[in-house]
Amino acid sequence: MAELTSAERIKRVLNRKEPDRVPHFEWLIARQLITAIHPDCKSHNEFAVRMGHDAVLVDPDFKQTQTGPTRWLSEWGYEKDYGQEEHGVEVMSPIQTMADFERYSPPDPHAPGRYDSIKKAVDTWKGDKAIGVHLNDVFSIPRYLMSMESLLMAIAAEPELVVGLVDMSVSVNLAMAREVARLGVDFVWTGDDYAYNTSPLMSPNQFEKYFYPGLCRFAGGLKELELPFIKHSDGNILPILDMMVDSGITCLDPIDPSGGLELGAIKAQYGDRVAIKGNVDCGQTLSYGTVEDVVAETREVLRKGMPGGGFILSSSNSIHSAVRPENYVAMLDTLKELGEY
Repeated sequence: MAELTSAERIKRVLNRKEPDRVPHFEWLIARQLITAIHPDCKSHNEFAVRMGHDAVLVDPDFKQTQTGPTRWLSEWGYEKDYGQEEHGVEVMSPIQTMADFERYSPPDPHAPGRYDSIKKAVDTWKGDKAIGVHLNDVFSIPRYLMSMESLLMAIAAEPELVVGLVDMSVSVNLAMAREVARLGVDFVWTGDDYAYNTSPLMSPNQFEKYFYPGLCRFAGGLKELELPFIKHSDGNILPILDMMVDSGITCLDPIDPSGGLELGAIKAQYGDRVAIKGNVDCGQTLSYGTVEDVVAETREVLRKGMPGGGFILSSSNSIHSAVRPENYVAMLDTLKELGEY
């Protein structure tokens, strides 16, 4: 096969076909690792281009106000503490009751400047790199607006509030999806995690009743827009995995080994319905293993994921601050050596 552009390569994989070689990109890369490998890189996407990633990633533009050394208040009304990481944890949430929700107004998906970063990405990389936009589906926005603990308690104590939050999240994010589809992006991904390492955050029955309908609505809306949908959730999603696949997602990520997911089994059971992205272990191998360990695991991941296409190699979650730079480079070097079809 002639060499494809990164955009063509990702498109073929998301259609569950073989490309010229296995593509690679990561949702999040810690600033410390970027600096260690390319000290002069100023952004995730600059680093991604230098490292030969097949996708660049961009978010809609939401205003943030700094409230402390590592804390930021989002335009959505919740506050996060980022510490030394790239992904923060909510420390203040504006909604605790139905009355709070009834007074709440989400950010306007059509506000001026909302898509400036996305327009710039399309102007810069369209046709070369695949352009992915980060939106949310049914869990993260309700979680941020209530806090994890309050949301999970509300499933039992105030389920109508959960239903309202999920519906609002889906409506706002589908409105944004319509805008980014018009701009010409290549896929949407959502990072709404549904599970601990041991189990889903809620029972399968609760997921089916309160979250699955919204996930189907969101996936269906993206399908109407002809936008592929890469669904991320680490942890043990096995008890709800059939529902996740049935909802209409395009690609499942990241096949988390710390949650008990095994790449070969997932590919065998679901690979005829969804593309697969993952799953070199970032909790252990990439963080605490040797270069030789990383090479061996990457070889095994490619052996299981490559056959028949429909596979993107990546970490099992993200390239977080504990990942050793030399291990990340070893993963990419092994992909270059063994990832051609």
